[in-house]
Amino acid sequence: MSKHQFTDQKNLNHFTNSISNKIQNGFVIVERNDKYPFTVLVKEGIKVDHRLNFLVTCATLGIWLLPWLYLSQVSSKAKQILIAIDEEGNVFEQNCYRG
Repeated sequence: MSKHQFTDQKNLNHFTNSISNKIQNGFVIVERNDKYPFTVLVKEGIKVDHRLNFLVTCATLGIWLLPWLYLSQVSSKAKQILIAIDEEGNVFEQNCYRG
């Protein structure tokens, strides 16, 4: 029995469709391996204009503070994901964390 035996074409199509959907959402392929089917994709974070957000926070009497914190802590960070096919032929997606 082959060590790298993967299941049917249906799972491979699901794998490629998952990758193409992520690419349409702004992700870019960083690493790809066809021997062990996996792909690592990265989406860069947005650049936050802190001066503008400070002025908006002052103008709204502090109401804009929570969205500003969310933008600066969550949305500004790059996202990295791994899409792969496991030994049983199932497609899975996993978040990768940068150190």
